[in-house]
Amino acid sequence: MATTDLPSSRSGRPGSSAGRGASGTALRRPHGAVVAVKNVFVAESSTFYTILGVTLFLVVFGVVMVLSSSSVEQYAKTHDFFGAASRQGLYAVLGVPLMLVASRIPARVWRKWAMRFFGAALALQLLVYTPLGIEVQGNRNWVGFGSFTAQPSEAIKLALALGIGAIMYVKRDKLDDWKEIFVPVGIATVLPLGMVLLGGDQGTAMIMLILVLGALYIGGARARHLLVILGSIAVVLPFVTMSSASRQVRISAWLSGCTDSNQYQDLCWQPVHGMWALASGGVFGVGLGNSKAKWSWLPEADNDYIFAIIGEELGLVGAVVVLALFIVLAVSMIKVIRQSDDPFVKTVTGAIMAWIIGQALVNIAVVLGLLPVLGVPLPLISAGGSALIMTLIAIGVVLSFARDLPGRRTDTGLDPRTFGAGGTAPQNGRLR
Repeated sequence: MATTDLPSSRSGRPGSSAGRGASGTALRRPHGAVVAVKNVFVAESSTFYTILGVTLFLVVFGVVMVLSSSSVEQYAKTHDFFGAASRQGLYAVLGVPLMLVASRIPARVWRKWAMRFFGAALALQLLVYTPLGIEVQGNRNWVGFGSFTAQPSEAIKLALALGIGAIMYVKRDKLDDWKEIFVPVGIATVLPLGMVLLGGDQGTAMIMLILVLGALYIGGARARHLLVILGSIAVVLPFVTMSSASRQVRISAWLSGCTDSNQYQDLCWQPVHGMWALASGGVFGVGLGNSKAKWSWLPEADNDYIFAIIGEELGLVGAVVVLALFIVLAVSMIKVIRQSDDPFVKTVTGAIMAWIIGQALVNIAVVLGLLPVLGVPLPLISAGGSALIMTLIAIGVVLSFARDLPGRRTDTGLDPRTFGAGGTAPQNGRLR
């Protein structure tokens, strides 16, 4: 364990007996806790800092945009401009430390606890079908504890990524046998997917499918097997989509391009005003805080349609910068995948990348009118505590993997993968 001399003081300065033990040797004390705090940001690769920097920027930017997009409606409801932004800031204050804690946990620990986490997430999702469950806009996908509400399906996304990663690690030598891969992965996917669809949340279910496909592709599943899965999804998706009358009407309105005047005041109000807001921003925008759409013209301006407010206030430049940051995040995660030789690390990172980047693209596509309204938030930016906190923890998992990449810092003589300087050093350069 790393040690250091006690600081000099009147009662224990060098040469005095108060600062020495019975044998006359200087007293030593561990400083693992101090070093652990200092070492929170110490990493072994530049990719770590890229992912961390982009994530923190998007979180702070998200709080600013939530304030801008929600201030008018918040004041109308509570006479407080900062209500939604304050809550989002609180979620960020909770989520960022959890991300940093997750980044200190070695991959072997995540792998060991993956299936336990998966089981816990399924148990949480079951709560939505108890009296604790809450229905929001037709979707029963929330649980409430007094004034506190949470969305368990956000935890299921991370649990699914870790669970499939653990399966692909165990089956890493049997990738050619489709039964060895797709039977356990299929069970792990159908259970949570069915639970989410039963609650009516097709948007979250779509993101889960994207996550699973990303995990399988990066994890090394054979292309012919993936094509069979895609074909199966293509066959089943229309039946699932048309199983709800409200969903049928919404998709019908989207396919018609919202040209029916009878639908303007109802189904088409949000998508039409979202596109108008985005288009009115021009190249440089109308200025931060100067949105007109947020004056009760655009529902969910601080959530599902926050990208429209970004485009309106910050223009094409602001929208492109946000998109570019997600691309940087994706490229950095691809580096983690390419530079790791651990199947678990590759699969989980691929799943989390598909989840976050796929969800961002789906959200932006909805705002652009390329997809029907799905109720999918923009990761790290849209208002919402469950989504923000679980996304930050997921990024923390990727950060923990990024610590093992080439280019590590050895100037401190400490192993960044341990929880403190007092941890056991790795043997032969590898974490045991």
